[in-house]
Amino acid sequence: MKFPKENILNNWLEKNGDPEIERFVSRNLVITEKVSAILKEKGIKKGEFAKMLGKTPSEVSKWLTGSHNLTLKSITKMEIALGVDLINIEPIKEIHYVYLGKIQGGGMYDAINNYEQTSYDNATA
Repeated sequence: MKFPKENILNNWLEKNGDPEIERFVSRNLVITEKVSAILKEKGIKKGEFAKMLGKTPSEVSKWLTGSHNLTLKSITKMEIALGVDLINIEPIKEIHYVYLGKIQGGGMYDAINNYEQTSYDNATA
């Protein structure tokens, strides 16, 4: 994300060049821009949003500047109030095993050629 030339954050990042801080600021800005867009789309005023969050309007205004350190708790609070996901994190998928049948025989050749398909319900271990 590009900042205006005379932005204090951009000036500081250019001077100090810390990639972690740059990424943090960029992500913070993306989240606050997304929240602002959702508020506009839903016609929710910032004061009303503050009430929804149980926060003061000045605190919420500070959050939405993009320069405030948003916590996971505050992001989650906003997600629940707005009914949206602000951070999309793919869940770890569970591995499901499927029983394909049993193989009998005395070697790989026999196992491949004498494969017997069975259902899980009829299988014996």
